[in-house]
Amino acid sequence: MSSFVDYRLGVKRKLLIVDDEEINRMLLTNILEKEYDILTANNGQEALKIVRKEKGRISLILLDLLMPVMDGYAFLEKVESDTVLKGIPVIVLTSERGAEVQSLTMGAADFIPKPYDAPEAILARIGRIIRLYEDTNIIGATQNDELTGLFNREYFIEYAMLFDQYYPDEAKEVIAINVNRFHVLNAMQGREFGDQVLSVIGKSIKEYVNESRGVACRYSADQFYVYVKSEGHEEKLMLSICDALKPLLDDADTRIRMGVFVGAVEGEDLAKSLDHALLACNGINDKYNRKIAYYNDKLQEKEHFDEMLIHDLDKALAEKQFKVFYQPKYAIQGDEPVLSSAEALVRWEHPELGMISPGKFIPLFEQNGMIGKVDRFVWKESARQIAEWKEKFGVTIPLSVNVSRVDVLNEGLASEMLEIVHAAGVEPKEYYLELTESAYVDNQSNIVTVAEKLREAGFCIEMDDFGTGYSSLNMLTSLPFDVLKLDMIFVRNVHRDSKAYRLVEFILDVARFLGVTVIAEGVEYREQYELLKKLGCDVIQGYYFSKPVCAAEFERFITG
Repeated sequence: MSSFVDYRLGVKRKLLIVDDEEINRMLLTNILEKEYDILTANNGQEALKIVRKEKGRISLILLDLLMPVMDGYAFLEKVESDTVLKGIPVIVLTSERGAEVQSLTMGAADFIPKPYDAPEAILARIGRIIRLYEDTNIIGATQNDELTGLFNREYFIEYAMLFDQYYPDEAKEVIAINVNRFHVLNAMQGREFGDQVLSVIGKSIKEYVNESRGVACRYSADQFYVYVKSEGHEEKLMLSICDALKPLLDDADTRIRMGVFVGAVEGEDLAKSLDHALLACNGINDKYNRKIAYYNDKLQEKEHFDEMLIHDLDKALAEKQFKVFYQPKYAIQGDEPVLSSAEALVRWEHPELGMISPGKFIPLFEQNGMIGKVDRFVWKESARQIAEWKEKFGVTIPLSVNVSRVDVLNEGLASEMLEIVHAAGVEPKEYYLELTESAYVDNQSNIVTVAEKLREAGFCIEMDDFGTGYSSLNMLTSLPFDVLKLDMIFVRNVHRDSKAYRLVEFILDVARFLGVTVIAEGVEYREQYELLKKLGCDVIQGYYFSKPVCAAEFERFITG
């Protein structure tokens, strides 16, 4: 008789025998005690107390059906409705053939007939069931996302392919779901609250796929995928998620985004279908009048366009297709505006596509991690340009360069920047680094560390796009920066809207309190210029003075 002492753990499993007949308990104990540690109970109610006291240490329950106080059927109902108890296999002890089917239907794993005249068979059945449940639990622990209970990404792919095999001729759809600006939600409300939001979304998705027949996963932080037969019920899923989130989020309707790719078929690359759905989903960003987007011909064209840009990037850098343009910044608190610095802005002159807007390639390269290549080109070219103008005109025109949120997480950034400016013969104080406000919010502790190192090295730090993110006034007092760039959304209506005027006035007061310089972006009209000067804004930038221009054209601002 082989022992069921598991070689992996070196311990006996605990069994609970539930039977009101003492003779039955004794018979089973005699058969099993060499292989297992035995606990006993007289009825279902007593068994429940023991199970809860043991807290997961019971590997299997042997259950009689006919008992006083709480019989076996009532106990099985309790097990089926309790998430903790449901993980413990139950073998029913019965002499009634009709009871076997009913017990299995109610969730029993197996049955052992009375009388107990086949000890070897009893041991074999118990050992098999324990191994089966333990293996299932181990697989479940590795295949499911712990927070939501949905599949993880690896098992999702496997089960999606299995789903295709069961429904080979039916059209299917991939649904991508995420929470718009989830990182901000985490930063403002805390990770525990964010986990609660994800858990609620996961529950709604699980209910949907159970009803619609399909599979779903939590693919990454706030990214979910659903793979179901194409029945056009995605609006029902969206409504279910938003309703479930309303007790947590007042703006649930505007935070949840969904992208749908219809037409996934067996044999096609599932990863491609996921990408299509995600592309549609990401296209909703900040468009709060839309909740669901569908992958279509227009998106397909964009996808091909993006793939072309990614493919051509290295060649473009080698052939110097990228050009750096410069937009002047003027100090305005004197009698006349004075050129104080400029912002370096990249442009792409593609040999086939012509001039490509940075709004098309910068977000793309940020998303796929390639933006660093473009950033470094701009950094080096800008440092070289400062040195060239210094030698040519005898004056220093500091230049501001953008640092992406990917690059700013590099702890060696300060050393790299010092190497770039020293190689060009430029001082760090002549070189300004623009970090977006959202980068501070996304990774506050890491950004603060890197920004402090950059300031210690002598660089000027500008907080770009202030007002478009979610930084609080309290955060402003703890973040290291020298210049606050007021986003154009505040400047746009400052000359014709009293609320916009008051808001700009308030921000300038805060900046003065913090002792930082303020640059207003997007200034286009004389009225804006005059009001900003009156309010005490230090520097302005925008079409009022000039659009971004090439280096040769910019020199007219230097010569005056």
